[in-house]
Amino acid sequence: MQTIWLGGAEWLAVLRIGLGLWWLESWRHKDRKAWFTRGTGIAWAADVAEKHRWPAVRRGFDVVVRPYPKTMAYVVVYAELALGLGLVLGFLTPVALACGALLNLLYLVLMIHDWAEQGQNGMMALISLVGLFAMCGQTWSLDAALGLFR
Repeated sequence: MQTIWLGGAEWLAVLRIGLGLWWLESWRHKDRKAWFTRGTGIAWAADVAEKHRWPAVRRGFDVVVRPYPKTMAYVVVYAELALGLGLVLGFLTPVALACGALLNLLYLVLMIHDWAEQGQNGMMALISLVGLFAMCGQTWSLDAALGLFR
């Protein structure tokens, strides 16, 4: 593989770190007080799920999320923080990439009719899958320093 300036493994690390920064920005811009005390994030998602044209999405939301709105608010917000930190630091990278792809795909399915969100979720899921299969945690990462996932 020919590259410019950095080697292929380093460019994959740049991609991984950039994805991690994207997750950290998703976490940073959330109004955590509104999410945790007023339940705004989960209430918005409930409204989207309620109007969803796919019955499986409505049912899934009603079973998994609706009974536990406060818990799910914490899960979503802190999952984004954990994904961002894991990817930027390269710690448990394959786990972070797989979980990130799953979360993006869940967001994509829930908001399938919101075209403004589809580009972001689709691209983040694609980057996660490329990073996972290219084993992008091998360079500039705690995983490499600790000898994990060789």
